[in-house]
Amino acid sequence: AALSGLVPRIIGVGFKRIPKFGILLGLSFFLGEDGNISTTAAFGASVLSAPFINPIRMIEKQQRAFFKETGVEKPIMEILRESAKQNFVPLFRGTVPLMGHSCASALLGLAGQPKLQKYIKEELSQYGIGNFTSGLLASAAVTPIYVGVTNPLSRLEVIMQTSKIDGKAIGVIEACTEVVNDSKQFGLRGVFRGQGLGIAKGILSLTAFHQGRIWLMETFRDHNISNGSYTPKVGSA
Repeated sequence: AALSGLVPRIIGVGFKRIPKFGILLGLSFFLGEDGNISTTAAFGASVLSAPFINPIRMIEKQQRAFFKETGVEKPIMEILRESAKQNFVPLFRGTVPLMGHSCASALLGLAGQPKLQKYIKEELSQYGIGNFTSGLLASAAVTPIYVGVTNPLSRLEVIMQTSKIDGKAIGVIEACTEVVNDSKQFGLRGVFRGQGLGIAKGILSLTAFHQGRIWLMETFRDHNISNGSYTPKVGSA
C-alpha cells in the first residue's frame, strides 16, 4: 500500500525537473541574472511548469485512490484510456492549487532558502558554521512556513485529483468547501493533516537539494576556471 503510485511518482519527480528548471534557466538568462535565483524567475518557473507536471501527479493520485478502494493498483494505461475519452482533460484537474503550491515552493525553497542560508553562514561564521550546517538551519527555518502555506493547497489538490475520472469532476470551489467542512468537523487538524511528517520531509529534501546544487555549481565552476574557460571577477566568492 505504501508503494502504490510509486512508479509515476518517480517518473514525475524526474520529469518535472525538465520543464521547471528549463524555464527557470531560461528566465534567469533573459533577466541577466548572475547565478543567484531571483523571486521573479522562481515564480515564473513554478507557474509555467505546472501544466506539464500536473498529469503525472493526477495519475499518481488516481492509483493511490484506486488501491485504497480495491486493494489493487490501477494500471497507468487504463487511467490514460479513461482520460482519452474526455480528450485528456481530467489529467489537468488540480492544476490551479498545484500552481499555488509550486509558487510557494519556489519562493520559499528555491529563492528564499539560499538567501537565508547565506545570512546564517555570515552571522555564525565565527563558530565555524559551514555550508551543510547553515543549509540545514535555513531549511529548518523555512520548511514550517512552507508546509503551513502549502498543506491546505495540497489538500485541495488531493480532493480534486482522487475523484473518479469517469465521474463528476470536483472544482476548486467545491474542494474549498470540503476543506472548510473538514475544519469545522476536525478543527485545524482538518486543514493541516500530516504537517509534522511534511516538515521533517521538507527539511531533509530541501537541504539535500541545495547541497547538491551547491556541489555541482562549485564543481563546474572550478573545472571551468582550471581549463581557462571562465575567469572569476575580482572579489567574487
